[in-house]
Amino acid sequence: MKRKINFIGRERELENLIGLCGKRVSSLVTCRGRRRIGKSRLIAEFASRIGARFIHLEGVKPQPGFSNEVELREFARQLSVQVHKTVKTPENWLEAFVALDGFLRGRGRTVVLLDEVSWFGHYDKLFAPYIKVAWDNYWKKHDGVIVVICGSVSSWIKENIIDNGAFYGRRSLDIVLRELPLDQCVQFWGRRAQRIDSREIVDVLAVTGGVPRYLEEINPSLSAAENIKRLCFTPNGVLRVDFDAMFNDVITNQPTFTGKVLRCLVDGPQSTVAIAEKLNVEKGGRVSAAIDRLVEAGIVSPDNGKNPETGASVKERRFRLKDNYSRFYLKYIEPVKAMIDDGRYDFLSLETLEGWNAVMGLQFENLVVNNFGMLIPFLHLKNVLLTSAAPYRKMSVPSLRQKGCQIDLLIQSRRTVYIVEIKRMAEIGRGIIEEVDAKVRCLKTRPNVSIRTALVYDGHLAPIVEADGYFDAIVPFRALLGLETREP
Repeated sequence: MKRKINFIGRERELENLIGLCGKRVSSLVTCRGRRRIGKSRLIAEFASRIGARFIHLEGVKPQPGFSNEVELREFARQLSVQVHKTVKTPENWLEAFVALDGFLRGRGRTVVLLDEVSWFGHYDKLFAPYIKVAWDNYWKKHDGVIVVICGSVSSWIKENIIDNGAFYGRRSLDIVLRELPLDQCVQFWGRRAQRIDSREIVDVLAVTGGVPRYLEEINPSLSAAENIKRLCFTPNGVLRVDFDAMFNDVITNQPTFTGKVLRCLVDGPQSTVAIAEKLNVEKGGRVSAAIDRLVEAGIVSPDNGKNPETGASVKERRFRLKDNYSRFYLKYIEPVKAMIDDGRYDFLSLETLEGWNAVMGLQFENLVVNNFGMLIPFLHLKNVLLTSAAPYRKMSVPSLRQKGCQIDLLIQSRRTVYIVEIKRMAEIGRGIIEEVDAKVRCLKTRPNVSIRTALVYDGHLAPIVEADGYFDAIVPFRALLGLETREP
């Protein structure tokens, strides 16, 4: 029997949505984010919490041979089921929206979710303009109606709704769903989380990230290795099969080339110039456009840090594959997927996979960088205005005998820069102090700016590291998970 998962997290988003109920007029909301991130679940939970009537209408994924008529027919079928009355297939989308309007009149508080709208509008360029007409002339005239336009193709919503001047002043709220923060992810292990080694949780999160749908598939009674094997390396395992569907759903423009760009980021951040060189294509628009699509989809993040020496933005922007599942899939699952599907892929342990510790170290680093806001209290920066928080690389200049360095996370304010070292190792000894101190000596800052150091780790920390007093803050990963009480 599959365990029931209570709704976890999203309190800020729910608070913003519930705040709309205080208005005397209807509201138009956009909600976007990668596949499996919990968009539909959030809106359903919102409707349930306010006791509203909920109408959920979802587009059909375009397929060869499909047409606008298929989408219209499915819209009518779903509406018929939910309003308990036969709705004939409309001739066009304005007629469809007028039909929906007929079931909003005098029905009290109602939440309408138009889900996967890019699929609804795939065959008709007038789909978005018809939404605008329907809102202006019909839906907004009902008190207590909240219409949510939702989808995994964030670029479609941004282009057709958010950046469309025709919708200016009409939207009440735009929700961009990201991965769950670490202390909410741990709730998927329930009470067991307190009694298992943090490495169990770290390794699962390193593979899944904070994607709720993937975390729902965890069996807390199994070890991390058993969960990862079951989800990733068995035929039809959830994480074995989801990448293609996820990627093709959110990247609809030039998916093949965009996939090649994404694969360039598997082993670490790259600039658009470096990506173009790897792919042997011209520098400029094509690579940049692919990066923009990946950033909008929430798969890639620009590391928009500041140069601590000048305070200006770094000259060469690099882009990081922030989606842990995507990296794990491309690194370990995709190369052997045929063997997995044939039931021929097996290994003694995860540690025997090529480069396992290095890759998992990168995944761990990604988790911490994605959740850097949770570090702030531990660094005593809670009420400090930050100017930058991103990985940082200083290039070496041999002609000037200047050494370079790579800093996992550099957090900056006007008066302080924090060098944050992020380490996942079985044993962490005194060598970590020498490693970070070399980065301190390499880093140049503006006058009157202090340099402080922090260590975020998972593994056994040698007592000498803490006793030495070199680090201004030492944060075990368990503390970020909320499993260890440590004074910030």
